[in-house]
Amino acid sequence: MNRDHGAFQADGRSNWERMIAGDWYIGDDPKMSEVSRRAQRLLKLHEAAFPEDPDIAHYLLEQILGSVGQRVTIRPPFRVDYGINIHIGEGVWANYGLTALDVAEIRIGNDVLIGPNCQLLTPIHPLEHGPRREGWESAEPITIEDNVWLASGVTVCQGVTIGHDSVIGAGAVVTRSIPPRSLAVGNPARVIRELREDEDRQVALDTLN
Repeated sequence: MNRDHGAFQADGRSNWERMIAGDWYIGDDPKMSEVSRRAQRLLKLHEAAFPEDPDIAHYLLEQILGSVGQRVTIRPPFRVDYGINIHIGEGVWANYGLTALDVAEIRIGNDVLIGPNCQLLTPIHPLEHGPRREGWESAEPITIEDNVWLASGVTVCQGVTIGHDSVIGAGAVVTRSIPPRSLAVGNPARVIRELREDEDRQVALDTLN
């Protein structure tokens, strides 16, 4: 990702184009507002349709997101920045209160479980006070691989990949990538052990909680 502040001068691209490319940008592009407003309107329809008609709710997810597989349930309220940068595989189940700020891509694999009030946060603001005051922003992608369980209240920060078959304990803040088949807990999240195929259910739950 280009982090050269000197490169953030007139280069012929719109701020929307800079955002999509993963470069620094300022969030004043009219297309950002247009796409975001569309997503918010559709999310309201999704929330209304969810308890009454699962087929319509899924259809609306297809309109909101960049791509979404079958057997996907996202219980509202569900919040996004744009929606179009989110890609979800098959068999994903997300509980109430998922926030997915998709300035950069968010990719969620197959058979992922997401507990209530989880946050997937791709945006970045500069540490330097001057550019931050001027409204500079950037982002790094998030990847949640297959068969991951995010327990309730997990926050996943920008640039993180969570490896397949991993479990992230309740309330964890994931600031660095997690290897496959790992149990990670805490703030910042740290791997406390590898998960085995023959994992004892009660021992796993006792460790997680």
